[in-house]
Amino acid sequence: MSKTYLPYQPTQSFLLPPSPLDWLPEDHLARFVLDTVGELDLSEIFSYYDREVRGYPPHHPMMMVALLLYAYCVGVPSSRKIERRTHEDIAFRVIAGNTHPDHTRISEFRRIHLRALTKLFVQVLRLCQKMGLVKLGHVALDGTKIKANASKHKAMSHERMNQDTARLEAEVEKLLKEAEQADADEDGEHGKGRRGDELPQELRRREGRLARIRALQADLVAEAQLQAHQRQAAESEEAQAEAVVSEMNNIRAAKQIVDPPDDQDPPPPGAPTTMVPEPMPEHQVPVSKDGAPTAKAQRNFTDADSRIMKTGDGFIQGYNAQAMVDEEYQIIVAADVSNQCPDAEHLIPMLDRTIDNCQAVPQKMSSDTGYFSEANVVRAQSRGVEAYIATKRQKHGGPQQPTQTTPASQESDLKAQMRSKLSTPEGARVYSRRKVIVEPPFGQIKNRGLRSFLLRGIQKVRGEWSLIALTHNLLKLHKATRPGPAVGTCALLAA
Repeated sequence: MSKTYLPYQPTQSFLLPPSPLDWLPEDHLARFVLDTVGELDLSEIFSYYDREVRGYPPHHPMMMVALLLYAYCVGVPSSRKIERRTHEDIAFRVIAGNTHPDHTRISEFRRIHLRALTKLFVQVLRLCQKMGLVKLGHVALDGTKIKANASKHKAMSHERMNQDTARLEAEVEKLLKEAEQADADEDGEHGKGRRGDELPQELRRREGRLARIRALQADLVAEAQLQAHQRQAAESEEAQAEAVVSEMNNIRAAKQIVDPPDDQDPPPPGAPTTMVPEPMPEHQVPVSKDGAPTAKAQRNFTDADSRIMKTGDGFIQGYNAQAMVDEEYQIIVAADVSNQCPDAEHLIPMLDRTIDNCQAVPQKMSSDTGYFSEANVVRAQSRGVEAYIATKRQKHGGPQQPTQTTPASQESDLKAQMRSKLSTPEGARVYSRRKVIVEPPFGQIKNRGLRSFLLRGIQKVRGEWSLIALTHNLLKLHKATRPGPAVGTCALLAA
């Protein structure tokens, strides 16, 4: 017995014509989204409902997925606004098949199936590859700080937690004594068991705040202790990594920058490859020598995973959203989020995600100075990728002027060799493309209305960022099919 769904027929909602699709132009984005969703593997979402055949019929998963993707494409992620658009907007109405899912249903669908929706990113990316929109000749990496669904004024330091805990404990104790005295007075006046013995509202408020602060304190201390153990365990690995870097510094420049070790020949560009990506970095709680959180260690009451981050406009409570972008059509080939502000530790995890998503190794990769480290250069090279990473902040308008320089000496370190590499005409040309590859997608995404994440918690935020990157690629794919004759996604896949 299979699950029964509410009727869904976007092409024919009336007994007689017209079809709702007749209300839209042939090359309309809504038509393309419907075609694309029809070709995606939604088995994980369907299996959720197949496990429980009882209850009211849910909205059809294909409709809900198409509705969410189209909404993000046009910059309408709010579930309440999506519900309203199914009444007021023809395209939304067509996609919804002339139904009007409640905003709670839309929000619940996104929450329950966020993991499955995140996996659709790779499916759309593979479709872009099949269309020839991804070449992997040159990819560029960058990140942007995006506000969390939380106020920075709701963050509290460990020192402030201790101060407020002591103050609130004293106030609670005082209010308890006052409440006991009031109860005794009222018992004398009204008799025991009579009304008037409830705790004061102010006492309940302060007790609740005290409990919340104590919970955050315990979480902060536990994380600090865990990090202290992890740091001790990682010391040996860090020592090994430093030894590798030191060894590479003693190799000739041509061997370091151009040729990989003989026993680590990289796969040729475009060759299928499978790897387990490294995890994204996590913000480390400042820890004192005794393993306890420092006075300035913070937690946010609204979104405990978010962190205070510095941007060009000041400080925000947010996340660090990363994207690797292919040069050819500005397709996002990897997207992920962390709560760590510095960028350097994001390079290898994002490169691994690019290789895993595309099942191929890019030829060249560029990034700004925030991503430079000698270890990143070595590890990118071990993956068969030619890295172009700035060693210092470049002047606005492009990289330093290319000049002919002599090769770095045998004793030069990797930083000097990279600086020399970027000074060559070829290095300057490649790096000058970085900004025009990776920065426009961020601008296009923000122009569609992304100013802050809707969801809270880093796992949910990662899913939301993947959904945003997916719709960016979907728009690029739609644009690539518009100049010629109308071609549906079914035809593209069959080609």
